Parts: sequence; structure tokens; C-alpha cells
Amino acid sequence: AVLGQRHEKNFRPIHYASKIITEAELNYTTTEKEMLAVVKVQLNELNELRDQAYENSLIYKEKTNRLHNSNIKDRVFNIGDRILLFNSRLKIFSGKLKSRWSGLFSISYVFPYGTVELSQPDEPSFKVNGHRLKHYFGGDRPKLVVPDLQTFPKDQ
Repeated sequence: AVLGQRHEKNFRPIHYASKIITEAELNYTTTEKEMLAVVKVQLNELNELRDQAYENSLIYKEKTNRLHNSNIKDRVFNIGDRILLFNSRLKIFSGKLKSRWSGLFSISYVFPYGTVELSQPDEPSFKVNGHRLKHYFGGDRPKLVVPDLQTFPKDQ
């Protein structure tokens, strides 16, 4: 089927469509057939636009994944490293300034696939996943000291 216009005595094609017209569509008037052709052209263009949008979204996802993966640094843990452990249970309690990193541990053994055995002096060792750890590069962590509170007499 060809959608076109007559200009004076010449026929100018606008769009070619390869669809077989049904018997019901054969009974359409010329205007209805033209409208049918226009609708089919618009549907084809819409399908092409959808395919292009899908391809563009795949390209965007691939680029953002590459960028994200290039910024990730592997953390390598060795025996004897000093480590802080993320305490996920502290998320439940509110406290803006409360640190979610606990302890100062040392690595006693590194297992394959990211599992690490941590130890502290005078405490049993335990295993954790490496994604819950971060290196500690500072000095010895001071113990939390709570000063004795004194009551002051009211000024009169």
C-alpha cells in the first residue's frame, strides 16, 4: 500500500507500507484508507522510537556500571592488620553522632572469598565477612572515660 498525494496529474508517494488490506478494509473510503495508512506509519515510528530508547537505556546502564566499577577499590586484608568492624545493629537505634564502627581488632587469619577471622586480646576470635571491615590507621584508640559528675551549689 502506498500513501500519497496527487499534485495536478502527478502522484507523489509519501510512505510505503507492506500490509495486506483485509476485505473489510477494502470497503473503506479513500479517506479512511489514508487514515489507516497514517495510523500504521505512526505505529511503526513509535515502535522504532521505543527500540531506540531501549538501546539508549542499555548504553547508559553499561556506561554507569563501568564508571561505578572503575571507582571501586579492592580492600586487601593481611594477617596482623588493625581493623574496625561495622556494627549493623546500631542502625536500629537513633543517634546521629554515635559511631557505628566498633572495636579495634587484629586479623588472625584470612579465608578465601572475603571471610576474615578477627581477634582481640583476652577475647575469643570470630569470623566475619570482609565487607563489614575497614582498615584502622590511627594510634591506639583511647578507652571511653566517663568523668564523675559533680553537683554544683545553686547561686543565690
